[in-house]
Amino acid sequence: MGSIEDQIRELEEQISKTKYNKATEGHIGKLKAKIARLTEEEEKRRSSKGPTKGFYVKKAGNATVALVGFPSVGKSTLLNQLTGAKSEVGAYHFTTLDVVPGVMVYNHAKIQILDMPGLIKDASRGKGRGREVIAAARSADVILLVVDIFNPNMDVLFRELYNAGIRLNQKKPDVVISHSDHGGILVKPTLKLTKIDVETIKDMTSAYGHVNATVVVREDIDVEQMLDVLAGNRVYIKAVMAINKVDLARPGQLEAVQEMHSRFHTVPISAATGQGMPELKQSIYDTIDMIRIFLKPQGQEADLEVPLIVKRGNNIGDVCELIHRDFKNNFRYAMVWGKSAKFPGQTVGMDHVVADEDIVCIIVKR
Repeated sequence: MGSIEDQIRELEEQISKTKYNKATEGHIGKLKAKIARLTEEEEKRRSSKGPTKGFYVKKAGNATVALVGFPSVGKSTLLNQLTGAKSEVGAYHFTTLDVVPGVMVYNHAKIQILDMPGLIKDASRGKGRGREVIAAARSADVILLVVDIFNPNMDVLFRELYNAGIRLNQKKPDVVISHSDHGGILVKPTLKLTKIDVETIKDMTSAYGHVNATVVVREDIDVEQMLDVLAGNRVYIKAVMAINKVDLARPGQLEAVQEMHSRFHTVPISAATGQGMPELKQSIYDTIDMIRIFLKPQGQEADLEVPLIVKRGNNIGDVCELIHRDFKNNFRYAMVWGKSAKFPGQTVGMDHVVADEDIVCIIVKR
């Protein structure tokens, strides 16, 4: 048995020598599960030697957006356009060597935008400070992909994000693994599986190191998604794409790039001239999916001027936390007027989910 890296290399070699078809799919899935387990061990070993030098960016505002792209695609200029933050701008590689945060204020929401060093090939393995950039990207609410209209191929970058466990515009697979004391591995699909068979799921689960477990599969997943479930450290992040330098493009060029990246919502912009900024800001705001809540102090009128910004799906408990933690500790009940209330002034508890433009009055213990 060689080092973990040798073992991984050996398994990768086996995969590359195996012809991919329906018959070998299970075997390949099993090898990939072993690689995933070894990679996790390697990561643990590396992190126990001391932390990687990360970009410690204090979270600010209602949400965080990470600008991700190759070096020199205009991310710093774009940050300056969106936020007025000063990020050093130069048309040469690696101008941004640290993560530069700025705050964009839009529709009363404060959105933190992070300009990060450009990602390059093998970034997920640590090249060009790639690990730190990726760690910062993993904690974002939205990834804003910045593409140069003259170099639109983003395959290398997508691969790096994918290898780093970032899944763009995907939902977490609906699969639950629960451990048991005996009985081996039991796979229970609740629907007909077409992309993977029960045997493969079983083999992969055991190759990942599970001995006794029940795997409930509620959606038609493939081998890669099953790997994601086993690894358990994937992040599912919404992404928007800004196509930069459209002011310099030839006729038909923009349409070709939009066609190439049709799986993303694309916004044509020019960071240099400011073209497309209103559309991009709106698009970022819509993607984060924020709503406005108006607060009504007890016995007073509601403040309809300045809303509190929360994410869609937040409840009264989240609202309390945003105002002040004392509100959560001393919470008695809340009253709600608006779309989420069954009737005006409905009395609700902490788990009541709020809707856009609700008016909320929180009653605390005196």
